[in-house]
Amino acid sequence: MNVLLVSTYELGRQPFGLASPAAWLRRAGHSVVCADLSRQPLDEAAVRSATLVAFYLPMHTATRLALPVIDQVRTLNPAARLGAYGLYAPLNETLLRTHGISSILGGEFEQGLVRAAAGLPDEPWAHGSIPRLTFVTPDRRDLPPLSQYAALTLPDGTRRVAGYTEASRGCKHSCRHCPVVPVYDGQFRIVSPDVVLADIREQVERGAQHVTFGDPDFFNGIGHALRVIDRVSQKFPKLTYDVTIKIEHLLRHAQHLPRLRDTGCLFVTSAVEALDNRVLEILDKGHTREDFVRCVGLCRDVGLALSPTFVAFTPWTTLEGYRELLKVVDELDLVDHVAPIQLTIRLLLPEGSRLLELGQVRDFIGSFDSEKLVYRWVHSDPRVDELQRHLAALVGARPTESRRRMFEVMWGLANANLAGPPGPLSTRTADAQGVACLDEPWYCCAEPV
Repeated sequence: MNVLLVSTYELGRQPFGLASPAAWLRRAGHSVVCADLSRQPLDEAAVRSATLVAFYLPMHTATRLALPVIDQVRTLNPAARLGAYGLYAPLNETLLRTHGISSILGGEFEQGLVRAAAGLPDEPWAHGSIPRLTFVTPDRRDLPPLSQYAALTLPDGTRRVAGYTEASRGCKHSCRHCPVVPVYDGQFRIVSPDVVLADIREQVERGAQHVTFGDPDFFNGIGHALRVIDRVSQKFPKLTYDVTIKIEHLLRHAQHLPRLRDTGCLFVTSAVEALDNRVLEILDKGHTREDFVRCVGLCRDVGLALSPTFVAFTPWTTLEGYRELLKVVDELDLVDHVAPIQLTIRLLLPEGSRLLELGQVRDFIGSFDSEKLVYRWVHSDPRVDELQRHLAALVGARPTESRRRMFEVMWGLANANLAGPPGPLSTRTADAQGVACLDEPWYCCAEPV
């Protein structure tokens, strides 16, 4: 069978969600073409010859970008079987089926894609219990070179070629706004350290000098995580990496923070989301504002950069609360640690979100927008929505502006509708080591009102 795997967007990374199933499908004897439409045009000849075309949908933006491509593929090859896989496939199943998608796969999709390529129906677990797979080394042979993807930028401006891998999937936790939760429902799966090491080795051979571990939470399985970084560090002592870890896990496993630093971790991304304890409780984040402040100190003490992410605009955000968020970021000397886009993100309410279970959420949302793929909501204070729109447009128009300069502008805008003087910002700067970052920062895109 001829299989075409399509990715529309994966945050500037070489798509793991193409490389991993490509290896499974080729092992099963299928001919596979991988198409990353963020870096290359759609190959119409590959579409016309495919018996299965499967779209990788790991996030909201990728799903929206995929819909017109799905329609284009149906026109070019109406006989092909169409599939969708990744976190946002089951969340948007009803809509995807109206576009001709017949195979819907959520977590651990590789085995399901092999079945689909063989013309078999989806197994029941595709919509329920997550299977336990024995993973194989991803096959990246026909993907664009790593040099065409997001790079690591060091404080001195030096750029390093960056790769991407996953040591685990799913998550043990149940944050209400997270797209992992409706699919995995607290289930967690690890990838063999041998497979992780082999995947990293292939990327190093292709020029990678830094690797992002894309696990939803790298410390979900602390023993597994430590084994992985120890082996990677021993095999590739010059390789650096970054990980994503929850605040509560950073606190619980604080004794291992020096181990991250010593094995080459340049920064840790953590989804802080908010500083208002009421909002954190609604989101079921598992940490408090005080926990976050403590975590900043622990990371700084061991010389490990913490890069917090936020959902800065929610139905419960106030102008005063937003200014407080900026004030704390400044006081904790995190301005250079936070990508400006993180201070513009608006709460996303897709199908399947656990937030929809809450009465206080159902009371303010409108109907589902099948074009934007979200339940729309409007803030009770129009000034909050206007500020979010203004900030998002500003950041989008000035992508190369320094983080500190953008923060100063955002601080001024945040104070424009509040009484009294805005107060001075700190004159402190990041430490002498500076802050490394990827030049396409991690974020979950939300649709402005």
